[in-house]
Amino acid sequence: MTQDSRDESESDTPPDTTRTRAVLITGAGGEIGHGLVHSLQEAGQQNLLAVDLNPLDSSVASRCRETVVADIRDEAAMARLFASYEIDTVYHLAALLSSTAEKRPFDAHDINVNGTITLMRLAREHASQHNSRVRFLFPSTIAVYGLPDLPTKNRAEPVREDQFLQPITMYGCNKLYCEQVGRYLTWRDREASGGLDFRAVRFPGILSAETTPTGGTSDFAPLMIHHAAKGERYASFVDADRTIPFVTMPDAIRAIEQLAAADAKRLSQTVYNVGAFSPSAGDFAEKTRACFPEADIAFEPVAARQNIVDSWPARVDDRAARHDWRYQPQYDFDAAFESYLIPGIQRAISAT
Repeated sequence: MTQDSRDESESDTPPDTTRTRAVLITGAGGEIGHGLVHSLQEAGQQNLLAVDLNPLDSSVASRCRETVVADIRDEAAMARLFASYEIDTVYHLAALLSSTAEKRPFDAHDINVNGTITLMRLAREHASQHNSRVRFLFPSTIAVYGLPDLPTKNRAEPVREDQFLQPITMYGCNKLYCEQVGRYLTWRDREASGGLDFRAVRFPGILSAETTPTGGTSDFAPLMIHHAAKGERYASFVDADRTIPFVTMPDAIRAIEQLAAADAKRLSQTVYNVGAFSPSAGDFAEKTRACFPEADIAFEPVAARQNIVDSWPARVDDRAARHDWRYQPQYDFDAAFESYLIPGIQRAISAT
């Protein structure tokens, strides 16, 4: 039997209908994963399977049916989960982020591409065996964009999902390729009784009050606030006039959950932009100083990192998400600071 015939054929073994239906989350210990586990469990999802490279904090692990410490490239570990449960949704969050990926580009490709493709294949085979569709939620990124220069960026209208797709980072290349594979497999399985239902959210910078960011190029903004709250000096690696879009962590989690829950018939595409507000680094500094008057913030641009930020859009066009699945962020720039970031970070610091 050829590989193509194996792809198209259905399993001769009937699915085991006694297995527990479950939701798989990779990268469950990361910034998004931490909040997503809490949100799904609080919404009534009791059968969460959490995978991370490191042991999960008890506050996350206690909300999961099973936790697995494994590398997503460990196909045997991933296959065991698909064999043990009836998985109907995968949130594939595990990745090597942008700044780290630039230092380790081939590791990034192995993790972000090979690990993702393996998981897609396992999910697709699982769907075929159960004559069902596995929803595969993929957090993508504005790093897939590559505007050619700063004047073009400053002139550009909000960027659509199909524009300026020439990323200048390994992370952006990885994510864009996986988007295309997911789109292709979903299209290929469109008439099948079982298959992959791939859905991606292109996140902008994400602001979290609960976790300290690590490894992201958009981290200049949240790190500024976290350092100020601790009374520590912070030197931004981009200049004060640099601008990219942001969203708060609660809105990011709400977005990926909304996309997961959306009726497939309402979706006009597989990949969606989301955004909320687009302040400059200087705007962040001004807001931070208003909340922490003693904040010591400097701008000491690092050319390599600033060049990456300059290649990303200042604003994204998220009309498709707002139309297809009613995306609507709850936090604008002012509310993000006043109602979420400042009180949340202060609580986190006082608890340590």
